[in-house]
Amino acid sequence: MGVLLQQVGTTGEIHDYSQLISELKTRKIITSVAADLMALVLLTAPGQQGADIVLGSAQRFGVPMGYGGPHAAFFACRDEYKRAMPGRIIGVSRDAAGNRALRMAMQTREQHIRREKANSNICTSQVLLANIAAMYAVYHGPEGLKNIAQRIHRLTDILAAGLIQNGMTLRHQTWFDTLTVETADKAGVLQRAKDAEINLRTDIVGAVGVTLSEVTTREDVVRLIEIISGKAFSDDIDTLDALVASSSTSIPTAMLRKDAVLTHENFHLYHSETEMMRYMHRLENKDLALNQAMIPLGSCTMKLNAAAEMLPITWPEFTEMHPFCPPYQAQGYQIMIEQLSNWLAAITGYDAMCMQPNSGAQGEYAGLLAIRRYHQSRGEGNRHICLIPSSAHGTNPASAHMAGMTVVVVGCDENGNIDIADLKAKAEKHQAELSCVMVTYPSTHGVYEEGIREVCEIIHQYGGQVYLDGANMNAQVGITTPGFIGSDVSHLNLHKTFCIPHGGGGPGMGPIGVKAHLAPFVPGHSVVEMDGVTTQGAVSAAQFGSASILPISWMYIRMMGSEGLKQASQVAILNANYIAQRLKDDYDILYSGAEGYVAHECIIDIRPLKANYGISEMDVAKRLIDYGFHAPTMSFPVAGTLMIEPTEI
Repeated sequence: MGVLLQQVGTTGEIHDYSQLISELKTRKIITSVAADLMALVLLTAPGQQGADIVLGSAQRFGVPMGYGGPHAAFFACRDEYKRAMPGRIIGVSRDAAGNRALRMAMQTREQHIRREKANSNICTSQVLLANIAAMYAVYHGPEGLKNIAQRIHRLTDILAAGLIQNGMTLRHQTWFDTLTVETADKAGVLQRAKDAEINLRTDIVGAVGVTLSEVTTREDVVRLIEIISGKAFSDDIDTLDALVASSSTSIPTAMLRKDAVLTHENFHLYHSETEMMRYMHRLENKDLALNQAMIPLGSCTMKLNAAAEMLPITWPEFTEMHPFCPPYQAQGYQIMIEQLSNWLAAITGYDAMCMQPNSGAQGEYAGLLAIRRYHQSRGEGNRHICLIPSSAHGTNPASAHMAGMTVVVVGCDENGNIDIADLKAKAEKHQAELSCVMVTYPSTHGVYEEGIREVCEIIHQYGGQVYLDGANMNAQVGITTPGFIGSDVSHLNLHKTFCIPHGGGGPGMGPIGVKAHLAPFVPGHSVVEMDGVTTQGAVSAAQFGSASILPISWMYIRMMGSEGLKQASQVAILNANYIAQRLKDDYDILYSGAEGYVAHECIIDIRPLKANYGISEMDVAKRLIDYGFHAPTMSFPVAGTLMIEPTEI
């Protein structure tokens, strides 16, 4: 059993949970605390109060709001829980020559091993955003961050004192950067704020909320005092500043941080632009990226992104938008998202798109929840069986389990295709409880399965829905569509097929396309009303997920056009078959279609090399790196193999 607590609540109050955590420990209850990174510069660390897990958003460290994302999260835990963490942990070791080396100390992608028994379906990371937040901390260092945090808190204290002086009542006595102000004239306050082009939090009964940041000025504070109180500010702000400096109790003494933060030497070395740029460039030169070589990772679709696609994500008109701002302030975003949704619906053959999921795995979860809600709306909530081929990507069964479904595995034949007879037998056996099937097309074996439409027909015959994993859409765009094939819902990896960069794993976007009957059951939102959606349940913090990277896919589709998109798919398929043909005399191409061709990727078998010469797929991968080639995907979906996806680039 576990408990999730929030150190600083959404209405601004600071909570000291030390006694509660101590009591929970006596009952052997695991404690997680959500915390604000900037507040933690000044506040006692939850770990020191006994928390087992600490988590939160790293957005505060230099990452724009971006109308909802992308942002990285941070996740820390006590040593005994580290093996239950998602993702990978980098550790320090020594190489063969005794030099200090960084390595993946823990790198299990548990979905591929434990599948439906995995702790999570988390696959895509937010590594780019994590790097931005890290460099923000490196540049400012502990003293710079402390100055920023203290300034934010001081301005919040001044705002509080000015509001109280003007007759307002605050809901809480403690705060870091956020105040909740009671008001009998909420409509008047909001109108004055609108006239001044300031957005306040509106969804608190009988009150408004206001949060300050490092970009807030003293002039902003005076304006806020006058807008919220409805009275002129007659005092001198310097007087208020001196008052709060000597008498502030808004952070309880017991909650003031006493230990040092960011003690590693790197946080003390690079505090000028020149030093910072040189440091980042040295780190960049240690990576083998798409600007230096192709990255032929199978099932990843690593494309080199055009600069023109990337440019709009630097524009403040996209980066500075709050996801919960009034809709009239985000009309450009609304138009762009609607156009992109329409284009993606046309590309996939679906009737509607939901742009909320932040990754392919999150899209799987959202699509499966839509299927569950659809069955429940028809009085068939008993339908919980999800058929999944044994060849499926590990996130498929993990997502199904998270969505409350029971996974039943369907076998594959010797050619890597779904065993149609086994599928039909299991669909018939579970017909009263059949919820759906999850399939990938082309398959995870890199082959266009000729029986894919028959698979869809069988599932529909027994009352189920078809979830078609869109991870391999780069072999479909302009050639066929999931809708034409017969599926009901798919996610799209915009960070694969539609050119959002995901070097190192992220950021990602995994919107789902659905047929009309599933459209009312896609994720909604508790703060922002979503047209045509019947639920408030969300899978992401913001209604449009990581909205600020959507212009990349918009630009890609707009510039390519329908013919260009089709040609990209054709060239990707041609490239994969060229590689397969060149390698087939030296390696077994593990799977191919009835005509002897592969789709957009091919699997070469390294096991004979291991058996005859002791050379493993790891040895081949390392040797490729020695010569400047990024290694293909190793041992997926078959152990002892390499899967190569060249893309069209």
